[in-house]
Amino acid sequence: MKVGIAVLAAGLTTLCAQQMPLPGNLDAVSAKAEESVNVSLDGSMLQFAAKWFPDRGDDAKVKKIIAGLQGINVRSYQFAGEGEYTKADVDAVRDQFRAPAWSRIVGARCKHTGGGADLYIKTGLNGTIGGIVVIAAEPKELTVVNIIGMLDPAQLSDLGGRFHIPALDLSACSIPRKEPK
Repeated sequence: MKVGIAVLAAGLTTLCAQQMPLPGNLDAVSAKAEESVNVSLDGSMLQFAAKWFPDRGDDAKVKKIIAGLQGINVRSYQFAGEGEYTKADVDAVRDQFRAPAWSRIVGARCKHTGGGADLYIKTGLNGTIGGIVVIAAEPKELTVVNIIGMLDPAQLSDLGGRFHIPALDLSACSIPRKEPK
């Protein structure tokens, strides 16, 4: 009996290690949203989707990326007005991606718009990347993208516009340069 429990526990541990963390407070945020997108694709669904991409151009790049992925999870919410979600809501999402498994490598905040973006990387075996999380928060929009699996960071932009993964654009937060007098 103990051996069976140990085997079951080991199997569940492996299964849970491959699952994508889902922020618990996003259900409450979703209830306040005017529009929402919820995409959850596990490895088998991604492999099925890859069969529909041709082996040429940008589609071939996406197909190659998908081959190393275990899952894509996207939550995107648009709100009627500002203040529909709070900084605490976003901080609760950020808190799920703390060290030692995850490292925040980019944090951008815009005082002008009140928006910001974070990029977290999960370190895999032998220094490989085992996952990426992008959190993009704007006054009327909140998006969390979680990609689990072997991924080269340079490939992330190739996934933009597919599977409801937005392209990250911080140009709205550009600060005009002042020329010295």
